[in-house]
Amino acid sequence: MKKQFQIIVAFFLLFFIASCSTENPIPETNPVPLLPNPTPNPVSVTVPQTQNQTFSYLALGDSYTIGQSVCETCRFPEQLRKSLRNLNPNNTYPIKLIAQTGWTTTNLISAIDLQNPNSDYDLVTLLIGVNNQYQNKPFTLYQKEFPELVSKAIAFAKGDKNNVIVVSIPDYAYTPFGQGSGNPSRISKEIDEYNAFAKKYCNDNTIEFINITDITRQGLTNSNLVAQDGLHPSESVYSLFVERILPKAAVAIQK
Repeated sequence: MKKQFQIIVAFFLLFFIASCSTENPIPETNPVPLLPNPTPNPVSVTVPQTQNQTFSYLALGDSYTIGQSVCETCRFPEQLRKSLRNLNPNNTYPIKLIAQTGWTTTNLISAIDLQNPNSDYDLVTLLIGVNNQYQNKPFTLYQKEFPELVSKAIAFAKGDKNNVIVVSIPDYAYTPFGQGSGNPSRISKEIDEYNAFAKKYCNDNTIEFINITDITRQGLTNSNLVAQDGLHPSESVYSLFVERILPKAAVAIQK
């Protein structure tokens, strides 16, 4: 009987030791995507310090360039110019905008042809296409006219494609307006198609392409990223655009 008792005790002791030495499995959790900080971070950019020079900037686009529903100094081209001036305050940075709310690629081409800007700009940015998508224009129209606009941008940038920056199309599906459209998923899908074409064209032709679309896709989780009209980006979103554009712009404008 004593022997049987010892066997039982030994069995439970071994079971207890084994239980203690086995790690408890960590429950699986869904990964939380890391999103850009809605507060712009200081951008560390070093440029040669020059004096009394003029660096001109041409911004081509639509409502996202003209800054619909934000102040004139809040739109991204103006914020970019201010950031460039902060890097080298001894110079001047005149800016020209050819942009208007509602413009498609066709409208922008017509406006450029009408205004006939100079071909001596040190920096040219291009952000266009959302109204092609919104107005249900054939995608083939964008495929035809986007390369034409890039070629014009290069011509305005002294013929130097290194002075041209193409900015991706924001996704307005992530706004109250986009959610009320009835089919926000279709908007995002089509915006992705437009951006994929633009990015491939730029990559194939070694032209700088800056993606800012992911920033605008935080509009539903952070209402401060959407302007009061419930559709366009706020000043803080444009600051985040500049955070990504500035390092490339600073290099381009010094050439």
